[in-house]
Amino acid sequence: MQLVNCPGRSRRRNAGRPPAVPQLPPEGTDALTVQPKVVIVGAGIVGCALSDELTARGWTDVTVLEQGPLFATGGSSSHAPGLVFQTNPSKTMTEFASYTVRKYSSLTLDGRWCFRKLGGLEVATTPERLAELNRRHGLATSWGVAGALLDPDQCVALHPLLDRDQVLGGFHVPTDGLANAVRAGEAQARRAIGRGARFLAHHTVTGIESAHGRVTAVVTDEDTFPADVVVSCAGFWGPRIGRMAGLTVPLVPLAHQYARTTPLPALAGHNTEEREASKPILRHQDRDLYYREHVDRLGIGSYAHRPMPVDLDAVAAPGGPVMPSVLPFTEEDFEGAWADSQALLPALARTKVEEGFNGVFSFTTDGFPLLGESPELRGFWVAEAVWVTHSAGVAKAMAEWLVDGTPHTDLHECDLNRFEPGQLAPSYVHRRSCQNFVEVYDILHPLQPMEEPRPLRVTPFHTRQRELGAYFLEASGWERPHWYEANRDLPETAGIPGRGAWASRYWSPIAGAEALATRARVAMYDMTALKRLEVTGPGSLALLQYLTTNQLDKPVGSVTYTLLLDPTGGVRSDLTVARLGRDRFQVGANGPLDLDWLTRHLPADGSVQVRDTTAGTCCIGLWGPLARDLVQPLTDTDFSHRGFGYFKAKRAYLGNVPVTAMRLSYVGELGWELYTTADHGQQLWDTLWTAGQPLGVVAAGRSAFNSLRLEKGYRAWGTDLTAEHNPYEAGLGFAVRMDKGDFLGRDALLGTTEETVPRRLACLVLDDPRAVVMGREPVYVDGAPAGYVTSAAYGYSINAAIAYAWLPRAAADPGRRVEVEYFGERLPATVTQEPLFDPTMTRIRR
Repeated sequence: MQLVNCPGRSRRRNAGRPPAVPQLPPEGTDALTVQPKVVIVGAGIVGCALSDELTARGWTDVTVLEQGPLFATGGSSSHAPGLVFQTNPSKTMTEFASYTVRKYSSLTLDGRWCFRKLGGLEVATTPERLAELNRRHGLATSWGVAGALLDPDQCVALHPLLDRDQVLGGFHVPTDGLANAVRAGEAQARRAIGRGARFLAHHTVTGIESAHGRVTAVVTDEDTFPADVVVSCAGFWGPRIGRMAGLTVPLVPLAHQYARTTPLPALAGHNTEEREASKPILRHQDRDLYYREHVDRLGIGSYAHRPMPVDLDAVAAPGGPVMPSVLPFTEEDFEGAWADSQALLPALARTKVEEGFNGVFSFTTDGFPLLGESPELRGFWVAEAVWVTHSAGVAKAMAEWLVDGTPHTDLHECDLNRFEPGQLAPSYVHRRSCQNFVEVYDILHPLQPMEEPRPLRVTPFHTRQRELGAYFLEASGWERPHWYEANRDLPETAGIPGRGAWASRYWSPIAGAEALATRARVAMYDMTALKRLEVTGPGSLALLQYLTTNQLDKPVGSVTYTLLLDPTGGVRSDLTVARLGRDRFQVGANGPLDLDWLTRHLPADGSVQVRDTTAGTCCIGLWGPLARDLVQPLTDTDFSHRGFGYFKAKRAYLGNVPVTAMRLSYVGELGWELYTTADHGQQLWDTLWTAGQPLGVVAAGRSAFNSLRLEKGYRAWGTDLTAEHNPYEAGLGFAVRMDKGDFLGRDALLGTTEETVPRRLACLVLDDPRAVVMGREPVYVDGAPAGYVTSAAYGYSINAAIAYAWLPRAAADPGRRVEVEYFGERLPATVTQEPLFDPTMTRIRR
């Protein structure tokens, strides 16, 4: 087996979908029949699980094509060691894993188990990891997974092979455990077959047929299979199947080491061939290792080696003496892992490595699966880069998406169409997927960016920002300043309070000075990275009126904040829509999934066009009480409050620069978003910067921006709310006009009000102003976990630590006392009326 060249195991980084698109046909096309023909490519754990979920929902005309044998097909599922640890920083991924546990626990195959709840134990051998386990316990609590922090003696009691002197503590989840992937796959396949599905082995897909932009059939080396829906569940072969459909599937197959020891005397008599294991599955993440029992032997999985990407063209054919996903074991790569394993589990000194292999599985650039429908070929779907841990949960969400039109779990992190074009470059996908392999067990900060390849995308202001000492982090490939070293000597910096070690990473007190300078004077923010779409054509107003919640039928020059809903009333995005002409709108969106959503709903008659203008334009947010003093001398256009009202747009010249100015503010201060073409970008920066010097203008970054927006209670879609929340729960009912006529999701909101919803997004102020949390921490009400934090920051203008959190409606009333768990400590907080700053909006409207 040939391995693709990849840089060696790089140093670790410094210590330190939008929701899915429902299957809604555009106007003028016919919906799929009630009983479509479905072809699933791949009979691994995902394909089997999806066939079960689909047929259980009444879609029984399902054919599963497998290039290898059934059910040890030769893919990743066939060699997977089956460890299922549920806790993940992502709520969605944790929900996938929890459903997998519940479902597979209920399955048997010929009386044999498919999942055993042995419990999962993660141990810490360093203080940093011990702190991380406290954080992981908080994540598990936030997402509804019961777990406990253990002292060293408790860890050894659960797993006696551990060296007590090596272990500082542990995190135990009793419902974690061991899945037999092949057995669970066959059990689900049998259920699907019983409902009418068919599974065909030794059918290699050779082509995907289509007509008029919709998939029509799958061609194999044996036959052609008509299809209304095709779902590629081909695992690391996914890119090959995707190419047949004209789709880039951005994953990289990588080899991962797994070894088994000779018989271990300490395990003698503890297990049987059927039971296999009795102790908790074990992770030693400080050394990139995990362990499970194989009767009287121990299995050891290691990520502690160089990335080993695999050339698909060199993969063996299925059905041979060796599975295609099993490559020869490279002993030299395992030497460090073996030494570290013996240190943690001293009983291994009486054994040796008896056998091992390098198993192939899929990695993506951001560590999430690839789920969704091709943007170019309707009816062609993928469910790739899915591990056994998440397999049943992914299958459930995919079945809901296909059958019901909307998944019940937020999938924006996993949506196939979440990437910008530059993030699909083969070299980019290769390098970042390799880095994700390296970091799979690393302690990663929520703000921590990938180190390379960077920079990928820079704004026209990048040169000036570097001159000012910008500290850049990355989002969607964009280099985004978080603060500027040039502001270190601002008088406000000295008064900025410190914060804890975790919250201090990727932060500087300079950010606080920039926030206060915005409130006191005027600041320039680079807003270029926010996606901009141009919607034009005679049908543009009608389309936007149908897809959004607010009233957009307003005069030219109006700007409207509005929401995109799915058919269940979930908020799949929030938008700012400016009417720049009778049939021309600029849409401020959240990312590629908004473009995908609008494109999928374009009328078939060509009366609407949607164009992404982000790359060719740029934007500066100019905000602060002196913003008008800065901008008015540069133009003949009236920028007075009477002449240029709030939520209005105008074209103007600032000096020699043509701009589209919109009087909006995401920071709660007077000001404008100033848009121009990329070629004028640096001149716009220089014009504003020069004019602002007498006024004390500063360049300010995302860190200050986030603090200011939380002081005003402004929501961030994808963080504070997703498609799992409706507008009234999220406090966005003001953006819904039920009387404007029909719009997508309207029926689902009928009868819903802020008084009737079961939960609310609430504003918390922590008692200790220095207790800055980061998000995803559990919130306790009356001593019991009841919700979780979404966004958090220090409010420099109000001298308080702020956190927004989802809570039951009864606990979300102002004055309610709660606690936020942060690294194992309960921090008292109070639910507070929002917004915390300038509730009368006088500063914006002057």
